Amino acid sequence: MKKIRFMDTSLRDGFQSVFGARALTDDFLPAVEAARHAGITYMEAGGGARFQALFMYCGESAFDMMDRFRQAAGPEAFLQTLARGINVVALSAQPRDMIDLHARLFKKHGITHIRNFDALNDVRNLIYSGQCIKNAGLHHQVAITMMELPPGCSGAHDPEFYLKTLREILDSGLPYDSICFKDASGTSNPQKVYDTVKAARKLLGNDDTIWMHSHETAGVGITQYKAAIEAGADGVCLSRSPLSGGTCQPDMLSLWHALKGTDFTLDIDVKKILEANRVLQECLKDYFFPPEAQKVSSEVILSPMPGGALTANTMMMRDTGTLHLYPKVIEAMSECVARGGFGTSVTPVSQFYFQQAYANVTQGPWKKITDGYGKMILGYFGRTPVPPDPEIVSIAEKQMGLPVFDGDPLDVIEPGIPKARVILEKERIPVTDENIFIVGALATTGGNKGLDFLKGNKPINVRKVTEQKAEPAKKTALQPKPAEVAPQPVGPMKYKITVSGETYQVMVEDDTGEVTAVSPMPSVKTVPATAEEPLVEIFAQLPGNVYEVSCKVGDRVNSGDTLVILEAMKMETPVTAPEDGVIVSVEVEKGHTVQSGQLIATLR
Repeated sequence: MKKIRFMDTSLRDGFQSVFGARALTDDFLPAVEAARHAGITYMEAGGGARFQALFMYCGESAFDMMDRFRQAAGPEAFLQTLARGINVVALSAQPRDMIDLHARLFKKHGITHIRNFDALNDVRNLIYSGQCIKNAGLHHQVAITMMELPPGCSGAHDPEFYLKTLREILDSGLPYDSICFKDASGTSNPQKVYDTVKAARKLLGNDDTIWMHSHETAGVGITQYKAAIEAGADGVCLSRSPLSGGTCQPDMLSLWHALKGTDFTLDIDVKKILEANRVLQECLKDYFFPPEAQKVSSEVILSPMPGGALTANTMMMRDTGTLHLYPKVIEAMSECVARGGFGTSVTPVSQFYFQQAYANVTQGPWKKITDGYGKMILGYFGRTPVPPDPEIVSIAEKQMGLPVFDGDPLDVIEPGIPKARVILEKERIPVTDENIFIVGALATTGGNKGLDFLKGNKPINVRKVTEQKAEPAKKTALQPKPAEVAPQPVGPMKYKITVSGETYQVMVEDDTGEVTAVSPMPSVKTVPATAEEPLVEIFAQLPGNVYEVSCKVGDRVNSGDTLVILEAMKMETPVTAPEDGVIVSVEVEKGHTVQSGQLIATLR
C-alpha cells in the first residue's frame, strides 16, 4: 500500500483562504505545537499573501513570525513557503538582487522548502528564482499552475499545455527537487487532472516526486486528489478543521476516509489529528469566519477565483462597504480571463483579473485599465499562454502610454537593494537585510507600506467576533476620532448616527448582522468661495480607503495633480485635480472609507 505524503497547509493557506491572511501569531502558536505533537512534520509556514498581510494588517513582521513558527514546530520539521516566481512574496515583480535576497532571508528564518510558481507559466520567470532557491540550500518545488477556462475558451489549460510547460522546465535546465501541479481555484476537471499527472509521470519516470495542490472552492477537491493519486502523484496539500473545505484545501481526515479500500493511505494517527484540530479551533474561536469561506462556490467554475484570493477580496470589500457588488464582480471576471491571455487565476494574476472586473463594474467596462491587468496583457510580466484580445491591448496601450513588451521582465527592472538602502539611510532606520527586503517588497505606486511599518505605522485590521484586546499602534478607519461637520451619507449599507454629540458612520454587515463603527465623519475645512468663482467639486470615481491625502486647504494645484490616493482591492487609484485652482476644502482624511460619488475635495 502506497503512503501518500502530505503537507499541512492550515496555518498558511488556511489563514489566507479564510481570513484573507489576517491572523495574529500569538493566537495560533499553540496550534503549531499541537500539530507537532500530532506527528505532522511538514507544514506550510508563510510566504504568499501571508508575507505582506502581516505588515499591512497584523502589525507584525513576517520574519519574526517565521522564527516563532520554527521554534514551535521544532528543529526537525519541514517548513515550506510560497513564492511567485519573479514576484517572490512582493507586491510587484522584483529585480534579481531582491529575488536572491528573498531566498537567503527565508533560509535564515527557518524555512526548508519553497514552492515556486509563475501564474503565466512563463518558464523564464522560474529559472532565476529557482536557481536562487537552490543556491540558498533550500528544497525547490517548481509548480505548474492549473485552472479551468471560462466556457467557450480554448487554447491552453489542457493536459497538452501543461505537458508542454513541463517539457520547457526540463529543457531549460532549471534546478528543482520536486514538481507540483497547483490549482489555486480548484476548478480543473478531475479527468484533466488525471490525464495531466499520468502524462507527467510517464515523462518524468518514477524517481521524480509529484505533488498536487488544490482547493475545495468548487466542490471537487477530494475528487481531484483521488484522480491525481491514482495517476501517480506522491503527495497532496491538506488542511484541517476549521480551516479546511470551502475555500481551503481538502480536509485531511476526509481524504484519509476517501482512500479507504484503495491501494493508498495517509499515515496519520486520527485521534491525535482530532486533538490538534480541537486546539486549532480553540485558538481561532474569536475569529470571524466569512460565510463565503465555508461553502462551495460553484460560480468559480465559470470565473476561476482562487480560494486564497476569494476571501482576501471579500474582506477588502467589507472594509470598503462594497461586498454587495461581489456577485457582479465575479461575473465580470470571466470576461477579463477570456480576453486577458489565459494567465492562471492565481496570485498575482487572479488579483489582476479581479481588480479589472472591479473597475469594469464600478467605472464601466474597460473605461479604466488597471495597472496590473494592463501591464500583464502588454507583456511586462512575461508571456501569457495565448495572445490577449487585440482590442483590449490597444485600449491598454492608449490609456497607459506603454508599448507592447516582448522581452524578459527581469531585464527591465532596476536593482532594488541600492534604492532600499538609500530610503533606509534617509529615514535613519537600521540598514539590515530584513529591512531592505521589507522596503523593497512592499513598495507601491502611491507609497511604501514596508517603510510605513518600519516607521511605526502598524495598524491592526483582524476581524474577530469579540473586541480586540491588543491595542493597535495607530488608529485605523475602524476607530472613532473627533469630528466636526458631517458630509453626505456614503452608500446603501452605511448609516449616520450621532452619539453624545459626535457623528459616526456605521456599516451593517449583510451576512452577520454585526454593526461596526467605521469612523466619525471627517472634519471639513474650507476657504470661503466667492460668487464670481463657483466651486469645482471633485468626487470619488470608485469605492476605497483613503491611503494618502496629498493636498491641504489653500494649496494651489494644477490640472492632473494628485490630491488623494484611494486604495481598494490592493489597487491604488489617484483622485486628481480636473483643472488648475486653489483647494477650498478637503472632505476626507487618511484612513477613512469612501464610496463612489462621495465628495473628496473642492477647488476654485
